[in-house]
Amino acid sequence: MRGLRKTAIWLGLIGSVSLLPLAASAEDTSPQVERSEAIVAESPAQPSFHDVALQDAPASKDVASPSIPLAEPAPVSIEAADLKPAPVIEIPLPDAAPVTALMQADIGRMAVEGLFADDAAMRELRVSTKDREALAAYYAQAERPLLWSQDGAWTPAAQAAMDRLKAADEDGLDPADYVLRDAGLRKDAPLAQWARADVKLSLSVIRYARDARGARIDLPRLSPLVTPKLAMPDIGEVLSRVASAKNAGATLAAYNPPHAGYKALRERLAQLRENHPSQPSVRLPKGPILRVGMKDPRVPLIRARFNLAKASDNQTVYDERVASAVAAFQKERGLPDTGVLNAQTVAALSGPSVAQRESEIIANMERWRWLPADLGDRHIAVNVPEYRLRLTEGRNVVHETRVIVGKEQSQTPIFSETMKYLVVNPSWTIPPSIMKKEILPALAADPYYAARKGYKVIRRGNQISVQQPPGERNALGYVKFMFPNQHAVYLHDTPNRNLFSASKRAFSHGCVRVDKPFELAEEIMGKDGKWTEQKLRGLIGKGERYVHLTDPLPVHLTYFTLAVDEKGDLKRFDDIYGLDRKVRAALNLSE
Repeated sequence: MRGLRKTAIWLGLIGSVSLLPLAASAEDTSPQVERSEAIVAESPAQPSFHDVALQDAPASKDVASPSIPLAEPAPVSIEAADLKPAPVIEIPLPDAAPVTALMQADIGRMAVEGLFADDAAMRELRVSTKDREALAAYYAQAERPLLWSQDGAWTPAAQAAMDRLKAADEDGLDPADYVLRDAGLRKDAPLAQWARADVKLSLSVIRYARDARGARIDLPRLSPLVTPKLAMPDIGEVLSRVASAKNAGATLAAYNPPHAGYKALRERLAQLRENHPSQPSVRLPKGPILRVGMKDPRVPLIRARFNLAKASDNQTVYDERVASAVAAFQKERGLPDTGVLNAQTVAALSGPSVAQRESEIIANMERWRWLPADLGDRHIAVNVPEYRLRLTEGRNVVHETRVIVGKEQSQTPIFSETMKYLVVNPSWTIPPSIMKKEILPALAADPYYAARKGYKVIRRGNQISVQQPPGERNALGYVKFMFPNQHAVYLHDTPNRNLFSASKRAFSHGCVRVDKPFELAEEIMGKDGKWTEQKLRGLIGKGERYVHLTDPLPVHLTYFTLAVDEKGDLKRFDDIYGLDRKVRAALNLSE
C-alpha cells in the first residue's frame, strides 16, 4: 500500500513545466519587477518539483519615508529588434508507472479483504461467521494474496482440486455441492473477480474435506443414539495441505475414509455404475421355470431389465442372449449361474432397482465417515445389524463371535470409545430408563417383586436405586467389558445363552451381550499369559474384581447393512433400526 500511495503522489505532482527568464537590466529594478509579475500573471501556474516564489525585494534602509512620494521612473523604450525569444526549459511527464508485482499483490489483498468485509457477499456464499473469520485470517497471513491463481491463471493445484470436486460422486458425494461457476475466468478478468473465484474454490475444497469426514448429516437430528465424535478438519490445515500439495486431487480425496470396508464399497459402487448405467427396475410376476427356447409373457420384462428389448424379433422367446444375461446377474448376486429363470432368480430380479442399490451403497459409505480415520491397530468392532463382534489386529481378525444387541425400542447406540477395564463378578445397577419403564411399575404392583428377583433396593434420601448383586442370575453374567460413555452401555456376559442360537438377536436393553465372553477376555488380556480364561474364571464368586487393560482398546459400535466379506462377496443385513432409511432420506437418495 505504501508503494501505491507513492505512485499516486508522483503522478499527481508531475507535469510539464516552462520557466521563462526575466529579461531586464540591473538598473531598471522597478520595471523589471513589474514585467516579471506581468509575465507570471499571464502564464498559468505550472506544477514543479520545487517551490518557486517570486518576492518583492526587501525594503532598504535608505528608502524615503512613505509620507514622501517617490518619483515615477522614466519610461523605457524597447525596440522590436531588441526582443529575443525567451528560452523555454521543458520537463516532460514520465510514462504511466508500470504495475509491479508488489502493487499487484497489494491490489489482490485489497480485493480479498473487501470480499470478506462484504456481508451480502458472505451471505450469498453461505459462509458462517466463524468460517469467515478463519478464512480471512488465513488469507491475511498467506504468502500470496490468492491461494489458487496467479497471473490470471489457475495453479496446477487448483486444477487438480477442481478435477477431484467434479468427480466427487466416485466417493458417494454430490458434485453439485461443489460447483465452480467461475472456473473459466479469462486471464484479463478484473482482480476482484479472480479474488471471488479464489475464495469460492477455497470454500468448495473445505466443504469437500468436511463432507468426506461426515459433515453432510446433522447427526443429533438423525438420532440421539448416533453420537460419533467427528473429526472436522481445520480450515487452515485443509488449505495449507491441498493448495501446496504436489497432487492436490489425491490430497483432497484422502479426507475420505481410509478403511478397507469403505474402499470395498466404493469399488462396488463403481462396478454397479459401469455394468448397469441405466438399468430399469422390473417387477416380475410368478410363473414357471424358464429355460432356453421356451416362450413366456414375462420375457419382454426380462429383456427390458437387461436392455435387450431390440435384440430379437420374437420378444417372448427366452433365447441364449436372455439366458446369458440372467446367468451374469445370478453370478453377481451369489446365485448358481445356470441361466435358468427360477423362483429365486425372479425374487432377486424383482428386488431393488439400480438407483436403490446405489443409494444403499452410498448410505453405508456415509456411515464409514462416522468412524475415526485411525481405528486402532488393535480394536473391537461390533456391527449391530449383523449381530457380530470382531477383534482385529493389524489386518487380521483374531477373534469373532455372535452378539445380542438392543431391541428396536431400546436400541444399541452408535459411537466409538476406549475399553479401559473388565469387571469379573459384576453387580448390576439398573439404569434409569429400565427403572422407569419396568422396575417401578412392577414394585408398585407387587411389593415383593425385588425380593423375588434377588434385587437390593437402595434408598439415598428421596432417591431409590435397585441393584442386582453378583451371581449366576445376574443379568450381566460373570464379566463385563467397560468403555465408559454417555449412554452407559458396555459389552457383557448373559445368563440367557440360549438366545445366541437365534438368527435375529435384537433382545437387549441397549448393551451388547457377548457369546463366550471369557474367550474374548483372554484375547484382550492374555497376551503375556497373565490373564488366561482359566485364571479369569477363577475369580468367579469372589466379589467384584476389576482388571485393568495395560493398553486401552478402541471399541467401535457400528451400523452397516452392506459389507464386502473376505471373499469379495457383498453381504446384506436387515435395517433393524431403520437407520439406513433415515440416512438415505437425509442425503436425498432413492428409497
